[in-house]
Amino acid sequence: METIENRVPRETRKTTPQSGPPPGVLAVVFTALFLGGLVLSTLLAGGDPFPSPFGGTDAITAYFRDHEDAVRVSGALQFASSVPLALYAATVSARLHRLGVRAPGATIALAGGVLAAAFLTCSGLVTWVLSHGEVTQRPELVRALQYLAFGLGGPGHVVLLGLLVAGIAVPGLLAGLLPRPLAVAGLAVAAVAELSTLVLLTEGAALLLPIARFAGLAWLIAAGFLLPRHRVRTPARVPEEG
Repeated sequence: METIENRVPRETRKTTPQSGPPPGVLAVVFTALFLGGLVLSTLLAGGDPFPSPFGGTDAITAYFRDHEDAVRVSGALQFASSVPLALYAATVSARLHRLGVRAPGATIALAGGVLAAAFLTCSGLVTWVLSHGEVTQRPELVRALQYLAFGLGGPGHVVLLGLLVAGIAVPGLLAGLLPRPLAVAGLAVAAVAELSTLVLLTEGAALLLPIARFAGLAWLIAAGFLLPRHRVRTPARVPEEG
């Protein structure tokens, strides 16, 4: 049976592009889950912060042995936070393409965001493994797994998060899609994130990680809310007859 839609010429049918979930909201959810893991794990551990992998073996082993619930919550929320991050990367990449960005920026944002989410997922799972008593009975295994969790969720995640930020900031600046100060700030955040690779060579560079991470979280929220849905095109000026 022929419908009204079938009788309408295909060329005249109007389609509304799907915009996906609001990226600003996704960034807020990602940030809330990630920070929630830090705060809740600290509260469950009686105020003891998550140990640095560069500390002493005895203190680190004691923390994981005495605070299994805190470690489990930290790993679970870290794992959960990777989901909205991956959705953010996919949504922003699609929006940049819809806004007419044909440069590699949109693809770089997608690749960086998805890989950053994947590294965070792996870090959360390794942290979850560290919450089991069978593991904490072997100090050498605890150290190895903590180094792995740190490498995945520290420099691995942050460097790739910088690619996500750069992939949005560059077209945001060149195409005028974001306020210029915000776009320039994004480039600075991305640069610090890439420099955090130095953590793999020297412990002193570990200070770059929280700077790039938390500045990146704030920037992704701002960019998610300010990135336009549609590109405004200025109509061509028609010369006056005289």
